[in-house]
Amino acid sequence: PLVRALAIRTMGCIRVERIIEYLCEPLQKTLRDEDPYVRKTAAMCVAKLYDIQPELVIDRGFVDALRDLVSDPNPTVVANAVAALNEIAETSSDDSVLELSTSALQKLLAALNECTEWGQVSILDALAKYQPTDAKDALSVIERVMPRLQHANSAVVLSAVKVILRYMKTCYFHTENVNSIEDDTETLNSIRKKLAPPLVTLLNSDLEEITYVALRNINLIVQAEPKILENEVKVFFCKYNDPIYVKLEKLEIMIRLVSERNIDQVLLELKEYAQEVDVDFVRRAVR
Repeated sequence: PLVRALAIRTMGCIRVERIIEYLCEPLQKTLRDEDPYVRKTAAMCVAKLYDIQPELVIDRGFVDALRDLVSDPNPTVVANAVAALNEIAETSSDDSVLELSTSALQKLLAALNECTEWGQVSILDALAKYQPTDAKDALSVIERVMPRLQHANSAVVLSAVKVILRYMKTCYFHTENVNSIEDDTETLNSIRKKLAPPLVTLLNSDLEEITYVALRNINLIVQAEPKILENEVKVFFCKYNDPIYVKLEKLEIMIRLVSERNIDQVLLELKEYAQEVDVDFVRRAVR
């Protein structure tokens, strides 16, 4: 199996159009191979082939073969098939490439607990594109995705947050009567409370670059759902040794989170910033 997988991987890396004709037949065989390692390698090879000749991939039915692999019993194969379909969807700007049925959705949720962290990111990105049928459907998926918020990898956490926020929107639009609206509001508030701690934890990274990426994402989240972090404004107070790009991002988020309850704290903090050395930061703080 290892030799078969290496062979198909090497052929996929040779980006020459003449060789593609010789690649198609072995690729079709390896996509149906009995060994999961070979199947997962072949799945990624389809995405590489799509980069060179998209028409050929569609004509030979490779995209359909990838869709079949989404229902594979092996979670790593599922993750790679989803990653390949995600890549094809991005390249072709056609989201219909990765249309999930209810049964495929259940398969992805089952694979989510067993595959690698980058496999989880691919699956979560695919789940974010799925349109739930109703609020009950959305809440059941949110429940299954919630444990990913405790993951050590920040990419998994942010992908999980993206899925949860998308599905929360669905809950707003699928409420049938007053009682269900009240129940849903309560449920959504409890989900918001669970989202705050993992987002705050992302800011404690030792790497300033990861902190900055987390802040950029939090900025977008706060624009969509300010209630999630309304009680966490202190987390965004700048430290003396923060780089300027982190300070500016924190400042912007802080302004978005200002309310009557915390305005005194924020004004005191901004007063401190007005005495900083960096001119651009002081200017932004004063403004």
